Amino acid sequence: MKTSKRTRMRAVILSGLPLAGALLSTAASAQSSVTLYGIVDNAFTYSSNQKGHSNFYLSQGNLQASKFGLLGAEDLGGGTKAIFRLESGFNSLTGAQSSAGLIFNRQAYVGLSNDRYGTITLGRQYTPYFNMVGALGPTGVLTGATGAHPGDLDGLDTTLRFNNSITYASPNFAGLTFAAQYGLGGVPGSVANGSNFSAAMRYDYQSFSAAVGYVKLKDITTSQSLGSFADNSPVNNGYATASSSQMIAAAARYTHNDLMVGVNYSNVQYTPGSHSLFASEAVFNTYGAIATYRFTSNVTAGIGYSYTRASKANGIDDPAKYHQISLEQTYSLSKRTTLYALEAYQLARGKSLIASGSGVAIADSVAVVGDSQNTTPSSGPSQFVGMLGIRHAF
Repeated sequence: MKTSKRTRMRAVILSGLPLAGALLSTAASAQSSVTLYGIVDNAFTYSSNQKGHSNFYLSQGNLQASKFGLLGAEDLGGGTKAIFRLESGFNSLTGAQSSAGLIFNRQAYVGLSNDRYGTITLGRQYTPYFNMVGALGPTGVLTGATGAHPGDLDGLDTTLRFNNSITYASPNFAGLTFAAQYGLGGVPGSVANGSNFSAAMRYDYQSFSAAVGYVKLKDITTSQSLGSFADNSPVNNGYATASSSQMIAAAARYTHNDLMVGVNYSNVQYTPGSHSLFASEAVFNTYGAIATYRFTSNVTAGIGYSYTRASKANGIDDPAKYHQISLEQTYSLSKRTTLYALEAYQLARGKSLIASGSGVAIADSVAVVGDSQNTTPSSGPSQFVGMLGIRHAF
């Protein structure tokens, strides 16, 4: 029985469809990608003094914040890509969202990236100040839970984000990169009201890296573009009603074989407005040093010291002073799983302006280690925190 020519052609076409589908699938996967990533981090924790009592408890997000995210890119050709990131923080002890009502509280942005011209992104984002200076500062080496400067008042940990923001990041010019970010206030009739701004620059040359950054926060209590701000610690909650705040920070580090040493500095200013509960500008200066040493391929230890001093202002003649020392030891079971130990001690002296009821008051400064004890500060001048935990990345 003879087969018609049309039937034979149909058979050839049908037999080639699986191959064509495979080739199209390969081409599509080469041009675009979406990556699911995340971290789960829990630890046994001891604090010597939390509001007057010692405490042994489980804590989460210590070495790194517990989170999951989606990171995507589509190759548009000519060195240009469409990119996006959606990142959500969660409590890995209870499963609750880190920020109620915000499923992607950490980051949510979309943009375009070009190898030659740089990257533009729109959405909820970390500041260039954090991305560049924070990466070289205390929390870029030591964890923010116990290594951040007291109360993270300078935003070098992950507590500062801009909503409704546009960010430009440059390509790498022989080791030099820079970025600028503007958070739109969204106030009808005024572009400036409620807006925020950040800029930073970083330089890398062989084993040396340095960065400097700037942040200007306006209309702190009403701004629609200020995604989050650390004002819940007794270090700086007396200035939560500030009209504006300015942060300037710099950091540098040098690596030689298995040893890394670094220094960092930050200056934070709180400026009052007509509705503020304090009268004169307050300034905090912080000086820090960090070091790490890799003993073997899977064992590393780090140490950090910081000294923070407030200015004489708002009736305080003996301003707050904070000494903090932080230690970190990690043991990598694999590329994704790490056992860790963290220890930190802080000593506070002088007087602070603190939130008190519906107003503010002058009180003895109390210790608040890193960024993990903001809501559970010591009732006195000292606090020790120790942690033993496990972090798994996926």
